[in-house]
Amino acid sequence: MKKLGLALITALLAVAVIGCAPKNESKTGQEKTTLKYGKAAGPYTVLFEEAVKPILEKQGYQLEVVDFSDLLQNDTALNEGEIDFNVEQHIAYAENFNKSQNGNLVPISPIPTVPAGLFSAKHTSVESITDGAVVAVPNDASNTARAYALLQKAGWIKLNPDVALGTVKQSDIIENKYNIEFVEMDSLNIPPALDDFDFAVITGSIVYNAGIDPSTAILQEDILEHLVLQVVVKEENKDTKWAKDIAAAYHSDEFKEYMKKNNTGLWFVPEELQ
Repeated sequence: MKKLGLALITALLAVAVIGCAPKNESKTGQEKTTLKYGKAAGPYTVLFEEAVKPILEKQGYQLEVVDFSDLLQNDTALNEGEIDFNVEQHIAYAENFNKSQNGNLVPISPIPTVPAGLFSAKHTSVESITDGAVVAVPNDASNTARAYALLQKAGWIKLNPDVALGTVKQSDIIENKYNIEFVEMDSLNIPPALDDFDFAVITGSIVYNAGIDPSTAILQEDILEHLVLQVVVKEENKDTKWAKDIAAAYHSDEFKEYMKKNNTGLWFVPEELQ
């Protein structure tokens, strides 16, 4: 009887453990085929849905989208395990999130990226700059740095060469020969206010969301490695089969063919994806 009682208890415990398995885990974390991804407004998830999702579905994956109003909410959900991955950020943003939010996010593959550009409603070339011009730049750390790097490329300012280009701030400008007035502001607010400035630096996702023709950029940035967009997961999932399959889909011949047919100048495609 004692043996029978122990066997019954063991069986009940096994059932309880199975019943407590996470709902998103149809299989183990390594083998699961139902994946949730975070979506915020921008071109990167749209590209994923049009070009990569079909590849994964052919392999038997089921993809479920969760919409967020901004990238911070998206990353918070990813960090807390509510979603499995997103394709909305570059390395610099992920690193800033990890530092400020005690996060544990890692990139697993680069993806095509829309470069930041210099735009104007009043001028058509960098040579049109005049003394005292007012220039809008994004106010978040990673994009502020890329904006000043772009303005240095335009020949308007000179940055401290001892400071890494990916971390420069306005205080790192050592030469401002046109006495430019810089207005640092939320990226989302720059396109509607474009008429208020002589020039403005607008990042790729904002260009897309605002419906701006990227070919109207006066100058585009040379994308630094840490500003290339990435597939991002929690560190504990980076070696799972599903994470590797997502990365492989972006490197596949099918995806390369899609980009050849559909890239009309919006996208910078990393060399390893070409």
